[in-house]
Amino acid sequence: MSYAAIAKNNVAVITGAASGIGLAAAKRFAGLGLKVVLADLPGERLQAAAAEVAKVAAGGAGDVAAIATDVSRPDDLVALARAASERFGHVHVLMNNAGIQPGSSMFGPLENWEAVIAVNLWGVINGSRIFAPAMIAHGEPGLIINTGSKQGITTPPGDPAYNASKAGVKAFTEALQHELRNTDGCKVAAHLLIPGFVYTSLTAHGRAEKPAGAWTPDETVDFMMESLERGDFYILCPDNEVDRSTDEKRILWAAGDIVENRPPLSRWHPDHGEAFKAFLAGKKG
Repeated sequence: MSYAAIAKNNVAVITGAASGIGLAAAKRFAGLGLKVVLADLPGERLQAAAAEVAKVAAGGAGDVAAIATDVSRPDDLVALARAASERFGHVHVLMNNAGIQPGSSMFGPLENWEAVIAVNLWGVINGSRIFAPAMIAHGEPGLIINTGSKQGITTPPGDPAYNASKAGVKAFTEALQHELRNTDGCKVAAHLLIPGFVYTSLTAHGRAEKPAGAWTPDETVDFMMESLERGDFYILCPDNEVDRSTDEKRILWAAGDIVENRPPLSRWHPDHGEAFKAFLAGKKG
């Protein structure tokens, strides 16, 4: 059902669309004949992205709109929904993809925490809540893709604000899909995109070239499309360093901290590190 939303002349709205995974998704949707709305912060980068997407859109620039949007502001998202509807009609695909990672520490600057939570979590919550009712009401197949992170599942030490925001995206998107599938007549489905190591402006950290271990945004979107076609809710992406099996073991170990009553983040705890390595190697932990 959700893949049926990705159809010629349907409408896709993508936040964080000026670069990275968002831009790759925008180009993919446009190439499949959808009309595409790119939402990102105002500036030359957004306009350049729209021009790129227009090159592959069936109707050229007429099938593409660039709407300056700060997803941390609910009023901007309301305006985005209105502008998309006025320009192209019903929205069929919403990709809440905008995200930031300025870095955080537990007792570091509060403004970093506030900015990350406002964009990464509230942007997804508000985007879904603002767009979904109209998507349900028009009665056509619809799709909401929320971009999470493996860091929101295994929560490694080092950036607690980012981890907390992405853990919230996971919990919210699970609840959203439960709500949608239990709504009479609803043809909208939600999915959680969980990228691996992807070379984007968010992960470049000053590097000018893609590291060998990273996927490109296009490779990530390829995997996303394949997963959507299968109907996967959890779109757990591998990369050139980490395969599916390794991801599964890391996730299982993290869940096992609760079940086995280990210390939190035991994977990085001196008393449990060797047991984790044995578990990862397939030995009894």
